[in-house]
Amino acid sequence: MPVLTAVLFLLPTFWAAPSYQWPVLPPAVLRRFDPPPEPWQAGHRGVDLGAVAGAPVRAAGGGAVVYAGVVAGRGVVSILHVGGLRTTYEPVIATVRTGDVVAAGDAIGSIEAGHPGCPQAACLHWGLRRGDVYLDPLMLLGLGRVRLLPLGPR
Repeated sequence: MPVLTAVLFLLPTFWAAPSYQWPVLPPAVLRRFDPPPEPWQAGHRGVDLGAVAGAPVRAAGGGAVVYAGVVAGRGVVSILHVGGLRTTYEPVIATVRTGDVVAAGDAIGSIEAGHPGCPQAACLHWGLRRGDVYLDPLMLLGLGRVRLLPLGPR
């Protein structure tokens, strides 16, 4: 990971003040984040956004591309953001490479048709995690579901 470390030190000032945006336009949430009760169980670890095959996919926020390639036959792009957040985008035909630095709104690829479970011909599966914990990517836009935690000990 020496290249990634070097990239993180060379990031421009947009890295310090994150702002996030929709990765595809117009935004149409077809399937929401539905995490499993236990990490090893089935669930939906992201959101599916309706799109048209070939539509541009844009970085939701500024950061460094930490993966651009194929996983299980589908194109995937993953971007590391400030605070250890990492967004993923699939299925995408990538136009970026690992190590590239992107700003919010920069094109990172185009939608590829055939996302499993998508109710239409093409969807973007947009994921978010911090470390091994999956989070609702709509939180980046202030649209995630609010879950209240107890104030006192459990």
